This record gives sequence, structure tokens and C-alpha cells, in this order.
Amino acid sequence: MTKLVILAGGLGTRLAEETEVRPKPMVEIGGKPILWHIMKLYAQHGVREFVVCLGYKGYVIKEYFANYFLHQADVTIDLAQNKLTVHDGRAEDWCVTLVDTGSATMTGGRLKRVAKYVADETFCMTYGDGVGDVDITALLAAHKAGGRLATVTAVKPPGRFGALDLDQDGRGDRVAGFIEKPRGDGGWINGGFFVLEPGTLDYVDGDETIWEQQPLQGLARDGQLNAFRHEGFWQPMDTVRDRLHLEELWAGDRAPWKTW
Repeated sequence: MTKLVILAGGLGTRLAEETEVRPKPMVEIGGKPILWHIMKLYAQHGVREFVVCLGYKGYVIKEYFANYFLHQADVTIDLAQNKLTVHDGRAEDWCVTLVDTGSATMTGGRLKRVAKYVADETFCMTYGDGVGDVDITALLAAHKAGGRLATVTAVKPPGRFGALDLDQDGRGDRVAGFIEKPRGDGGWINGGFFVLEPGTLDYVDGDETIWEQQPLQGLARDGQLNAFRHEGFWQPMDTVRDRLHLEELWAGDRAPWKTW
């Protein structure tokens, strides 16, 4: 069964007011950590084995999954008998491996540290702070058809601000309308949602290796990196504004990534 590696060890400095007490992947959307949203998306496509790379405040993630029933179900606690009874448990059919990959380890180093859990088959990898309505089934099929060591999901970044629709006439530039947060400049960027062969780990030297630099550049240089173009919704949660936007979509039942 295909596994998913999730990078969940970064500091999240631009979300400081949220991440002082918890790691960034545990920041909530609709009352659930964004990490949970990512896992639900993959599980919808049959990927139910997860390897989570822990770092900053990783114990918070461990405690969340260790007490998953407490978060998801009604419980009765008999203090006299030291007994816990779970009622109407809503557990997921997931297998979650939580690995401490160091507090200062870079993204490539974190991936290298979990090699023993994924080194025998094709696996997925993504960041623990971004969601999208990516068709994981189609992504896996595209990777297999491409026959290369790695596939990255290419996305167009969302715009940060609304734009003006300008129309020039004899009296200068006239504002014809407003465009609500158009996409970026049209360029494709690394959106995460990777599919990788075990051989990609050979491109990572150690803890100091940044995945987005030497390994990806090396794979591209050697003709071993495919791109899967995703034209749909994609949103990282880098700032408080991003979190509020995602929360607004979820609260309004307009979350494109909710495919389950």
C-alpha cells in the first residue's frame, strides 16, 4: 500500500501567534488540524498509511494521535475504577507512524531520516501546511506512466490581493472593475504533493540538505523529475491571512479540498 510522508517539523514563524504553543500542522481549520485535512484528502484516494516527520513541538502531534478517540468521540471516565469507556468512536482506518526527525533538520534531511519506513516502494510526500483538491489517484497514475524517479505537483500560486481591471480611454486609465485575488504571474511553482521512488533518497546527503535545492535540482538535471499540472485549488497556510481564508472557506461549506 502506498504511504504518505508528511513534513511536519518546521517552526512556522509567520504564524507566530498560532505556533507558540503548537506546531504549524496542528493549527486548526474548522476545529481540526490542517494535518488532519491533508490526511483525509489522501485517505479518500486509498492512501491510509502515514509517516509524519516531527520536529518543533512534535510531542503535540504525538499526543493528538495517542488520544485520537478523546478528540473524536464521547467518553465516560470512571475515576474510581480508573476506567475509560469510548462511546460512538469515529476512528479513521489509518496507520500513523510518528518519527522525531530533529528540531533543526532541513526538509531533505527529514525525508532521509524516515527512509527505513518507505525505502522499499513508491511513496508520496507533501508539506504539512498546504491543502488542495489534487486528484491523488491521477497523480499516482501520471507518476507511474512518466517512469521517472520523482513527480512534483505544479501549481499556480493564489494571488495575495485583489486586482484592478483597467481600461485605457482618452482620459487615461479607467477602472472597469475589480478582480478578486487573481492567480499569480502565471508561472508554475512547486506545490508539494510529490510521488517519489526510493532512489530519490540518494540525492539527499544528510540533515543539512534542503529538499527544494540540491535534491530537486539534481533530479531535474538528470532528467528524473516529472511535473503533474494541477489547475485546481491549492493554498498554503503561511500566514494568519491564509489561515483565516481557509477557515472562511470551511465555515461557508466552500472548501474545495474537502473531497471526502
